[in-house]
Amino acid sequence: MSNGDIFTGEVIGTAILILFGAGVCAAVTLNHSKAKASGWIVIAFGWGFGVLAGAYTAAPLSGAHLNPAVTVGVAVDTGDWDKVPLYILGQLVGAAIGAVLAWLLYYAQFAANAEERNAQPTLGVFATIPELRNPVANLVTEIIATAALVLPLLAFGRVDGIGIGPVAGTDGDGTVIYGSGISILLVSFLVVGIGLSLGGPTGYAINPARDLGPRLAHAVLPIPNKGTSDWSYAWIPVVGPLIGAVLAGLVFNAAF
Repeated sequence: MSNGDIFTGEVIGTAILILFGAGVCAAVTLNHSKAKASGWIVIAFGWGFGVLAGAYTAAPLSGAHLNPAVTVGVAVDTGDWDKVPLYILGQLVGAAIGAVLAWLLYYAQFAANAEERNAQPTLGVFATIPELRNPVANLVTEIIATAALVLPLLAFGRVDGIGIGPVAGTDGDGTVIYGSGISILLVSFLVVGIGLSLGGPTGYAINPARDLGPRLAHAVLPIPNKGTSDWSYAWIPVVGPLIGAVLAGLVFNAAF
């Protein structure tokens, strides 16, 4: 895979992921949406389908990491760190683009929300907010939830016909060999499961780009009456997933 393919794939795939994810949060949160108050299960499946759509789109170009935690976990496992900055840059750019697209799609709802007497805060559409603010507990939650994502994902690579994303490896001349596309479906359901089982305390960032890119977009977009972007919390959904990814990679190396 060329550098251009990696960057392009990660930008496009992550943008699609965040469009679906921020989109389902907007659909459930904002008034004048047909999905208003449809609940946590809808949000969890919306994010899972976002992974499905984004990863299938990006896979032929970049292998579809779409998440700095996945990229770091793979690097810890393989020892190959050369492309890590490129992957992460593409993911952050794509996440910001996806957030802007979600804002445009729900533009009328954001405008109507601002005009209402008890306007809803909008940050939760874009980034994670803990249900109970406890930095240590919130950090531990993100570490555990991300390890629960990255460790199974790495293990998928040891199953015949299944690779990380759909990329199982390369042949002698460097040509990418694709594993079964079912790997993406499995990861998508894994994300749904994490949301349902582990997402309650913090909203399960489990992906630094997923939180930081949209949070930056929220800070700069001209959303009327948008409220705070809560930068005092923003380090937790970045640091926690990265720690979880490193731990998952180390455990995988030791156990497998």
